Amino acid sequence: MPTEIILPRVDMDMASGKISKWYFKDGDAIEKGALLFDLETSKAAMEIEASASGTLRVVNGAIGEDIPVGQVLGWIYAAGEKVEGAAIAKPAGAASAPAPVKTSADETHISPRTNGVANGLRATPLARRLARERGIELASLTGSGPNGRINRADLETAQPAPKPPAAATSLAIPAAAVAMADDRVFALYEPDSYDMAPHDSMRKTIAKRLVESKATVPHFYLTIDCNLENLLAARQELNARAPKEGRGAYKLSVNDFVIKALAVALRDVPLANATWTSQGMMRHKRVDVGVAVAVEGGLLTPILRHADLKSLSELSNEMKDLAARARAKKLAPREYQGGTTSISNLGMFGIRQFDAVINPPQATILAVGAAEDRSIVVNRKQEVATMMTCTLSCDHRVVDGAIGAALLNAFKAYMESPVRMLV
Repeated sequence: MPTEIILPRVDMDMASGKISKWYFKDGDAIEKGALLFDLETSKAAMEIEASASGTLRVVNGAIGEDIPVGQVLGWIYAAGEKVEGAAIAKPAGAASAPAPVKTSADETHISPRTNGVANGLRATPLARRLARERGIELASLTGSGPNGRINRADLETAQPAPKPPAAATSLAIPAAAVAMADDRVFALYEPDSYDMAPHDSMRKTIAKRLVESKATVPHFYLTIDCNLENLLAARQELNARAPKEGRGAYKLSVNDFVIKALAVALRDVPLANATWTSQGMMRHKRVDVGVAVAVEGGLLTPILRHADLKSLSELSNEMKDLAARARAKKLAPREYQGGTTSISNLGMFGIRQFDAVINPPQATILAVGAAEDRSIVVNRKQEVATMMTCTLSCDHRVVDGAIGAALLNAFKAYMESPVRMLV
């Protein structure tokens, strides 16, 4: 039977590794103990030797590719052993065999290593690693160690080989990290210590979007405190004057002021009212604010369209209607898809401060904490005021720090002087 070549686990928490160099190609004869390939993990770089003698067939590990632990990279067939056709055929999508590694004009590949010697060169493992990192050919050096062995000191004065022009930088987004496999999770708990609740489609969608957001959107966070004394006084007066019945009836909440303040702040800071696309920056002409609503099994985010143009009473009544239909799962797709920003308010649960995850393709989300009495200093004198902490999550591809700060300060100004929202 041929000997499998697999990507080995070289440390306890290693899940994958990358091959930085192959020393043989498909069809080469190798000997047990020969230097086969160089392996790099997140913690180390090391040389992997052949575990058997024979002929190398089917090299599947592409250089630089992230390869999971245990993946078969090829086979070593012993002398006289029949090579099976199925084994020779590369699987779909397999990488081509790497080109042979040359050390001089008349060599096609590095010969097998015997007794610590590769291609007739003696070198310490550290010297080999330094040579790879610095682009230095060991064949160009004369070793100063015992029996001409190349060591670290010989690398210090060596000059790296000229490098080819760098390839164009790719803007492609790296794949998300793979989550822990179910079997590994189940192994941590006794079989009778839990009940399984299958995921419904809503929870699966939420999970997919949040993983996508955190894996592909570079988040950063800005936090500010808002003094609500003027807002609470205005809210009390407006509610006292509001019709109690009929089409014109309304009752304003603090959240209604938050929606309006963020909407007009985005109107004032239009650079933050944008969406990232690979083709360019999408600058939105209107402000559509999504508001997260807790529903059975998850969250929905109904959208208030043209929120900057609507009055507080219009926003309040529309939000109540959307929230009720969201909980009854009667929203049309257009009523919860899109939007140019979102609000997540956990103040009613007593949460003082938190960071919200951006809802792609939006570039911002405002996390709103509880309104609470705090001791503050005004004109060098201590006072008690109702304060609220708000944190803005920003997509750094769209919103830089200064733009995010401008948006959050505009929001604070409207919250602390709500009469400005009425004109």
